[in-house]
Amino acid sequence: MRGGPGRGRRLLGVGLLLPALLLTPPPVLGAESAARKPPARKNVPKPQRPAPARSDDAKPAPTVQARAEGKPCVHVVKSGDSMGRLAAKYGVRVQAMLDANRGAKPQALRLGQRLAIPSASCGNQIEPQVLAVGIDGSITARVGPRRIPTKLFLGLPELNGRAIDMVWPVEGPVVSQFGRRRSGWHAGADIKADVGTPIMAAAAGLVVYSGWGKAYGRFIRIEHDNAMITVYAHNLQNLVEVGERVEAGQVIGMVGRSGRASAYHLHFEVRMDGMAYNPVHLLPPPGPNVARAEEMTEPPHEDDEDE
Repeated sequence: MRGGPGRGRRLLGVGLLLPALLLTPPPVLGAESAARKPPARKNVPKPQRPAPARSDDAKPAPTVQARAEGKPCVHVVKSGDSMGRLAAKYGVRVQAMLDANRGAKPQALRLGQRLAIPSASCGNQIEPQVLAVGIDGSITARVGPRRIPTKLFLGLPELNGRAIDMVWPVEGPVVSQFGRRRSGWHAGADIKADVGTPIMAAAAGLVVYSGWGKAYGRFIRIEHDNAMITVYAHNLQNLVEVGERVEAGQVIGMVGRSGRASAYHLHFEVRMDGMAYNPVHLLPPPGPNVARAEEMTEPPHEDDEDE
């Protein structure tokens, strides 16, 4: 027999091995797969972003309505600023500036001083009708229906001894103030009075004009001894002639609504050296039948046709 005893031993070994292999259980695949599976990632919670503030928690931004209700903004005083210049810049009255800054000294503003600007936006710019702003508190603005460039002094005047005693030309409330008003700039003060009310010269002087003007209607111009000029306009009738000398309190005309006027009133101006001044600042304290400066109003029917 080929192969001899070695071949027999090999066959015997294979025969003994086969039953062992057949009786051995197969490997568990799940365990092996689990061994190879990477460790599970831990669920780390993501950082929570803060929730946006609710609309009712947010601070409301300033509105036009809030400004209209008189809430002030702030101006920081710079070189060259004055109460008059700031009033012109922000379109408010000098008296309103003084009322909003009662502790401020209008003639001694300090650099960096904070001033409240009533009923205005701090971003306002000088309006187109204002042509120039002077360091003395005056402005040059287009005045009246013909938009004539006119210098207006908005503050309290210092006439350096040239002031004269004056009387109210008529007794009544000031219904349209000097300076800025709703539809433009005004070079005088409109004093309400009934038709035919006597108009009196505010001070002694010489009548230098008595006639008609397109916007003024019938008006009178008087030159006083200190070179001040007073103007009385929209008259029903003029009772004096050019060259006539008049005294303070003398009747010179009657109240009407001639020219460009929509109601009976006297348009009264005070000028000196080419500058128009607020008449209320130069007249004596108002009587019981005259509105105070801070009570001046502008009724809807009042026109802006004065020069």
